[in-house]
Amino acid sequence: MMTPAIRVILMLVTIGHLAMSVSVAAGSYTGKKILHIDSYHRGNTWNDGIADAVGETLRDTGVEFKVIHLDTKRNKSKEFKEAAALKAKAIIEEFQPDLVTASDDNASKYLIMPYYKDAELPFVFCGVNWDASVYGFPYKNVTGMVEVSPIPQIIRLLKQYAKGGRIGYLAEDTHTKRKELEYHSKLFDIEYDSIYLVKSFEEWRRSFLKAQEEVDMLMLMGVAALTDWNHEEAKVLAEQNSKIPVGTDFGWLMHYALIGVGKLPDEQGRWVASAALKILDNVSPSEIPLAYNKEGKLYFNPRIGARLGIDKTLPMATTEFPAPPLKLVQ
Repeated sequence: MMTPAIRVILMLVTIGHLAMSVSVAAGSYTGKKILHIDSYHRGNTWNDGIADAVGETLRDTGVEFKVIHLDTKRNKSKEFKEAAALKAKAIIEEFQPDLVTASDDNASKYLIMPYYKDAELPFVFCGVNWDASVYGFPYKNVTGMVEVSPIPQIIRLLKQYAKGGRIGYLAEDTHTKRKELEYHSKLFDIEYDSIYLVKSFEEWRRSFLKAQEEVDMLMLMGVAALTDWNHEEAKVLAEQNSKIPVGTDFGWLMHYALIGVGKLPDEQGRWVASAALKILDNVSPSEIPLAYNKEGKLYFNPRIGARLGIDKTLPMATTEFPAPPLKLVQ
């Protein structure tokens, strides 16, 4: 039976998605060790979901599972990222895992690419946005899941309620979000009429209000790097000031948007863990093709919908949104 939290097949690219189905006997990997390297920090909702799904999939397998964080979203300097990668390398050498899993670009850029290209130690990555070839992936010892977003699908939904065709893009000012802009154009031929890249909650607040007057619909992307983020104020601002339909690809950002198709972090975590177990069963990483996320949840915000005069929900959409991330502490 289809639940309200419908899983939407995104079909973003014409590349096959490798199904990972692993039958595991309890304790069959006793003595094996997997280290998971999170590019960001505990409290980042998306990456926590990935790490938790990896751990849950490995539960009862006998694998000793350990998670470390590079904390490179809150600390953006190249020097910090390079130092964090060296610390992770030291932990690898001390922990001596049989395999390493890694989420997001910085682990790939600052750790895997410079220190472990074609090494003996196998890696399985996820959360690398749009294009893994920028790091030379795959290597003989590296495979993974590339993260893509259902942007065309969200914009098609927004256009049902927009009064014109002007599109805005509002996000934190980070390498990842600038990279997303590039691939929205390259893969989907989307050109934004107004782009708002912000470094603080106050900049986000002003840009959100400005967009209501400058564009006909708005894509709301990540805000996790805004260390002064104020969830309650943002929620009230959106509910009281929205004049145009806003879309997002993150479920927890639905508190401030009308429509969303949210990617599922647990899809990536499950895939990574399943690939890891295959490799522990002596399947070479080079035999596991790169995969792309395909699952999603459809969301509708009835409070913002009511403000815009939209008094119905989308069929099979859920209005129960994930909680916002924990408040970031410097």
